Amino acid sequence: MNVVELRKTTDQKMNKTIEAFKSDLAKVRTGRAHTGLLDHVVADYYGTPTPISQIARITLLDARTISVTPFEKKMAPAIEKAIRSSDLGLNPAAQGELIRVPMPPLTEERRKELIKVVRHEAENARVAIRNLRRDANQHLKDALKKKEVSENDERRAQDEVQKLTDQHVTDIDKLLQQKEAELMAV
Repeated sequence: MNVVELRKTTDQKMNKTIEAFKSDLAKVRTGRAHTGLLDHVVADYYGTPTPISQIARITLLDARTISVTPFEKKMAPAIEKAIRSSDLGLNPAAQGELIRVPMPPLTEERRKELIKVVRHEAENARVAIRNLRRDANQHLKDALKKKEVSENDERRAQDEVQKLTDQHVTDIDKLLQQKEAELMAV
């Protein structure tokens, strides 16, 4: 693998890490409702754990309420049970075949807990970025030993990988600050 390819693949992997971090942040709820909140909740669909989004229509009724309409009426109790037993702390209420999921307002204590969760996710993302940097630098050292690249090229490539790492860690920090501000907004 040459230096340009290594830089490109490292950049792509780091971007994927940022995207994964963004999706993790989206799962941490603020006071507002959004349909993505139920993305990882699975219900028992004829003995098969299935994401709710595949067995029901999920929409917003208002800023604080999600509505879930099962495609099959008899799936409503299973969906309601799945939402209630998820780690989201939600209490759905069935109204006929419509399931209303109100977002409870966040207490100060719960906000602080969520900020801890978000910071932990950010640290995991930073560690993933640093691991990618380490792997890239190891590839460069191996290439230098095999005399595939010169010492100057290896040093230059390591500097580029470090710049990529710094840029992506800065992106993670910005996303973290935005999420913390979002969580603390009442």
